[in-house]
Amino acid sequence: MPRTEHALGLERAIAALGLTVLIAAAVTAPADARAAAAQDWPPFVLVTGLLLVGLVAEQDGLFAAGGHALARVAPNGVALYAGTTVLIVTVTTLLNLDTSVTFLTPVLVYVARSRGEQQAPLIYACLLLSNAGSLLLPGSNLTNLIVLGHLHLSGGEFLRHMAAPALTAAAVTALVVGVCQHRELRTTLAPTDDPERPVLGVGLAAVAAVTVLVVALRAAALPVAVVGLIALLARWARPGAGSGVTPRTAARALGVPVLVGLFGLAVALGTLGRAWSGPAALLAHCDVWATAAVAAVSSVLVNNLPAASLLAARTPPHPFALLVGLNVGPNLFVTGSLAWVLWLRAARAVGGRPDIRRATVLGLVSTPLAIAAAVGVLVAEGMH
Repeated sequence: MPRTEHALGLERAIAALGLTVLIAAAVTAPADARAAAAQDWPPFVLVTGLLLVGLVAEQDGLFAAGGHALARVAPNGVALYAGTTVLIVTVTTLLNLDTSVTFLTPVLVYVARSRGEQQAPLIYACLLLSNAGSLLLPGSNLTNLIVLGHLHLSGGEFLRHMAAPALTAAAVTALVVGVCQHRELRTTLAPTDDPERPVLGVGLAAVAAVTVLVVALRAAALPVAVVGLIALLARWARPGAGSGVTPRTAARALGVPVLVGLFGLAVALGTLGRAWSGPAALLAHCDVWATAAVAAVSSVLVNNLPAASLLAARTPPHPFALLVGLNVGPNLFVTGSLAWVLWLRAARAVGGRPDIRRATVLGLVSTPLAIAAAVGVLVAEGMH
């Protein structure tokens, strides 16, 4: 996916800022910085592995096959949209929201074009549902893993706690986007062209492996990263199969400068949260509703990954409500999560027409409703 010089400059600036504040934190409070880094490195290693698996799966044609199957079988635009929401939440859950926006956005632009549909409902759903639908498994969002550092839950235990609020948040978000974009969900004919058959090999096996690892293990970061590297090497080793995957494309899929910058910011704010009692004192005076609101606002102000490190530097009193705000809150504005940047880049690379203002309006409508519904479910279940 080509990137403009402006985008490259922005990514380098994020990396430089992150490294600068990381060094400052290590120099001023080395013990707190080490503790923050110990809490923050597993999520970044995990997402690296998941993105590598996603890259191999994309090269094997798995995402394109899923999108084309939807385009062929959906009798109308509403059914296509419903199937798209299921696809987005599934990929987000199993392979992380960054994988979802990076690899599904181009597929959904293609799906819309192949049927003569408007792109808007599908591509806005991809962004907003990737954020809102990232509460089901620990690896679905880096913020889950940062907060989980205090909870010590396996993926299966986390799923049992978060399944109902996660599905509620995703359903509310999908409903709002669908209602707001209903005029563009037109009834059209399915495409008649036959796509290339997907390769049911390394990519599919890697997806299955990381799913089992994330659900079964409490510390899945390194095993998932190993699976990602093995899948990538296996892809390169197969004659003629690795032509679409080079070190450059792998680095671009990972977004290395942005990941480095966000890691530095997360460690710096985690260090601040350990040295300064302000964030912990604020959360101690918040109920579940206020906790979710504080998390949502913080995610927009400093990005949800550094916000998670700051707010979860000490054990939060309402960790699940905190996660609802950190995961769904980024839909409020482009600064909320890395997924926005990846989504814009992926859509524009294939001639899509993402509109930040339109996405923000949809986020401003859907986010408060989704957060309220998810927190309401948490309260009803007695899990805050």
